[in-house]
Amino acid sequence: MPTEQLVVGFDLDMTLVDSADGIVATLAQAHQQVGGGAPGTVVDRERAWPLMGYPLDRIISELMPGVDVELMADTYRSLYSTTGLARNTLLPGVLESFAAVREAGGRVLVISAKSEPGVRSVLEAIGLLDHPHRPDLIAGGRFGTAKGELLVVEGASVYVGDHVGDVAAARFAGATSVGVITGPQSAGELTAAGADVVLNDLLGFPRWLSGHLAGLSRSHVGN
Repeated sequence: MPTEQLVVGFDLDMTLVDSADGIVATLAQAHQQVGGGAPGTVVDRERAWPLMGYPLDRIISELMPGVDVELMADTYRSLYSTTGLARNTLLPGVLESFAAVREAGGRVLVISAKSEPGVRSVLEAIGLLDHPHRPDLIAGGRFGTAKGELLVVEGASVYVGDHVGDVAAARFAGATSVGVITGPQSAGELTAAGADVVLNDLLGFPRWLSGHLAGLSRSHVGN
């Protein structure tokens, strides 16, 4: 295989963790506390689910039209540790996927739209910060091509995520885009956005990575 070190980036929300219930519960509590916005605004999973994966300010503005977005975001962040954090659950295949990257001599990145302190708190709560295969780099506050810019800096050749914004990040960086349908967006949507491969979840990632690296190795030998 090529001599360059393998670097694989992963999104966080709905890729590594099912964070939807915690996000919705915190949004609902923040809305109850701050108030405002359009009359009759309802904050529940059904309405919030299609927005999972977008930056917090966009989720708030679309879910609660007319609210003070900055105030709501600040309130959300102040409540998240007590309301949302414990509701995060590790999605299937995460530890196996990190192990597969490490066994191939690679580095693991976690790059999310969530604020960096929020990313670290989630990873700590689900036990990934203390795990032998913990991420080599953690970054937050990035979405779409802003993720792609960091992928370029870190030399990532693969980026894994559940959202079309993650596909855009990979394409910007010239990396292979691996989509997972553990979030709100379908295989068709991810493929249409340019994903190179779409998996049901991360349980399929180690096998895909093995085949991907074998293909690179054959190509390298052929050249």
